[in-house]
Amino acid sequence: VQLQASGGGLVQAGGSLRLSCTVSGLDISRKAVGWLRQAPGQDREFIGYITWSTGFTYYADSVKGRFTISRTDAKNTMYLQMNSLKPEDTATYYCATSDGIVPLSPDNYNYWGQGTLVTVSS
Repeated sequence: VQLQASGGGLVQAGGSLRLSCTVSGLDISRKAVGWLRQAPGQDREFIGYITWSTGFTYYADSVKGRFTISRTDAKNTMYLQMNSLKPEDTATYYCATSDGIVPLSPDNYNYWGQGTLVTVSS
């Protein structure tokens, strides 16, 4: 099982970035795939997830209205469009898969990607 996250980088506050996550070696048709992040010195934080079969999405309050999760089913690829970025969004962003119905905690995720660093300058 491999999750490959990419698209991180340095952006100014107010800017945008789009992250991608491609999943291989796992049937995700009945799973949720989520984005989580970890800032230096802090615990991993849930951002949002998509239920692969239906396309249903759910977001943490901290990113609701600014971040959007989407997917390309045929490519097993998920995206995180991040707009109106803030310095407090600086973190390593991870994608991960879950068997849970409502996976709102990092503990609900079992397979993880390696992470991609997003730095938002003020």
